[in-house]
Amino acid sequence: MALKGNLRDFSTTQLLNLVNLAHKTGKLSLDGQSQNALLYFKEGRLIHASTDADEGHLAAMLFKVGRLTQEQVNTVNSQGSSSDRVMGKYLMDARLVSRDDIVQGVKDYMLEIVYDLFSWNDGTFHFEQDILPAKDRITVPLNLDNVILEGSRRIQEADRLQDELPDLATIALKITDKPLRDVKLTQDDWRVISHIHPRNSVKQIAQNNNMDEFQIRKIVYGMMQAGIVELIRP
Repeated sequence: MALKGNLRDFSTTQLLNLVNLAHKTGKLSLDGQSQNALLYFKEGRLIHASTDADEGHLAAMLFKVGRLTQEQVNTVNSQGSSSDRVMGKYLMDARLVSRDDIVQGVKDYMLEIVYDLFSWNDGTFHFEQDILPAKDRITVPLNLDNVILEGSRRIQEADRLQDELPDLATIALKITDKPLRDVKLTQDDWRVISHIHPRNSVKQIAQNNNMDEFQIRKIVYGMMQAGIVELIRP
């Protein structure tokens, strides 16, 4: 199947449905206005994803999803190996991450890329049959049915959150007087709270935590509803 086109005519949802239903194996290249993405599939399952920003190397993946610090990434890169499998073994031997951390980190990284693609309304795509990622890359097979359902739900939720928190660069957060011990907070909630400062916009907090705009909006909106934070001008 050789497939080319524009996302204005054929959406991300339709592309993933086509690959899923036809159980296709190959590479899907997507070129947007500010970013490019590569998705690899095997028999209708998503197995690898990357962007032109980091090329999908393991250390970059784990840093992006908060499993490694920048200092740890620098240490790993200094080893000189470009093989993700060799890098993964080094990370486990050094006890920086576990095998489960690597699998979940790669999965989270892939999903973050794909969910972002659901919001693309313009750009070109090209599907090439039977092309797989390099053998040294770590792949995690994901069911596209679940990805498509969650991606579609996120689009609807993202529209609502966009209305509630339109411009992240012009708002900051202030912790209220409500005792935090009375609220069950997630690890991501605490990461956001640790960066709250009158001079830090919500956009800066997101960048400091390697979070995308959907993720930070969802966390901030949840904490606002719980009465933990309120909006101020930075």
